[in-house]
Amino acid sequence: MKQLEKLAENTSFTAINMGNLADIMDYSLIHPVNKKVLEGKVFLKDATQATGTEISFNSLPPHSEQPYFHIHRKNEETYIILKGFGFFQVDEDCFNIKEGSVIRVAPQGNRGICNSSDETMIYMVIQSKENSLEEHTTADGERLPFNPKWK
Repeated sequence: MKQLEKLAENTSFTAINMGNLADIMDYSLIHPVNKKVLEGKVFLKDATQATGTEISFNSLPPHSEQPYFHIHRKNEETYIILKGFGFFQVDEDCFNIKEGSVIRVAPQGNRGICNSSDETMIYMVIQSKENSLEEHTTADGERLPFNPKWK
């Protein structure tokens, strides 16, 4: 099983490298509920020491589906399809998805995903507490004078 590589860290950040998306199948984990080994899945919250989001990279083999539908109690999820195509269903609504599709699902939305392509589907999921984003514009930022070390 492949391990995430820590690139750098201090009190203001944690940087990791998970490698190329093509290598996602080298990752696996044991599902905390059903105890099955999930190949091609990596969670980043603990590795990056994130406190407001859980980000995962996921894969689905060709012509397969996530083996269950699920909801969340507090967290919404945003799915970003990076490779492949198929279907996404939320409650009774089922629609086509493909590379570049982005789907936000409220916690109570009963969701599932299917890969109908001939290649491994790769997608990212960003999970965060619903309604927790207080500032979501560039007005939240402040420009500072800084000399980049890469110059």
